[in-house]
Amino acid sequence: MRLAASYLRGLLPRPSTVDLPDLVRHRDGVRIDPAHLLRYSRVCGYTVSGAVPPTYPHLLGFAPSLALMADRRFPFRLPGLVHLRQEIAWYQPIAVDDTLDVEVSAERLAPHRRGATVDMVTRIRCGTDEVWLGRSTYLSRGATPPPGEPPAEESTVDDEPVPVCASWRLPAGLGRRYAAVSGDRNPIHLSAVTARPFGFRYPIAHGMWSAARCLAALAGRLPERGAAQVWFRRPVRLPGRVGFGTRTDADGTAFRLTDPSGRVLLAGHVG
Repeated sequence: MRLAASYLRGLLPRPSTVDLPDLVRHRDGVRIDPAHLLRYSRVCGYTVSGAVPPTYPHLLGFAPSLALMADRRFPFRLPGLVHLRQEIAWYQPIAVDDTLDVEVSAERLAPHRRGATVDMVTRIRCGTDEVWLGRSTYLSRGATPPPGEPPAEESTVDDEPVPVCASWRLPAGLGRRYAAVSGDRNPIHLSAVTARPFGFRYPIAHGMWSAARCLAALAGRLPERGAAQVWFRRPVRLPGRVGFGTRTDADGTAFRLTDPSGRVLLAGHVG
């Protein structure tokens, strides 16, 4: 019910002056539900092991992030926000039985060639130690940020070819399955009928599912402490088929999702 209320508040108009007030949300004393973690792992392709998958903590910050973006002081309405980029860093393994404190804030309002961007930052602590950091960059098309702000960062992930090593078939109901486990029920992910009013002729996969599925495929090569950057280049159509490729060098592992014609849908790097 709280998530539904946040979605509804996110539809309301915002102030005409685009500014970023000091907005922070907390969720303390969080315990991970092992059954929920198992469902998430199955949807995203992780093998259940000792530590929590590196993308799972994003879900712990989803409800406070949504509540923050639904605040009338947040500069952009939820409909139409585009997830451009995701950064995550895991500083130490998170165990299923750890008690965690979650803090979400809005930062770095910046101009972009297609509008303006804002970062939703999730910090997770276990005791006094920060164990995980996530930075989600969202674009609001046509928005104008305050003058003098530095421009949003462009992609730092190279576009060199990455050989495809696997092909994945994505079922039509994937968006609904991930929505059920993540709580992210954005209509563009659920069906063609609900996606059409937002300009899509078909549902598209959640960006965080795509990122998680890629990292799950790299499970044997992920460091115990590391960081990943993901750039969402094009929507991932549902149902559909995608190619997954990797290239590893001294700096880490680059990975890609491509469509059947070879266009890059997602580009990322982990190291």
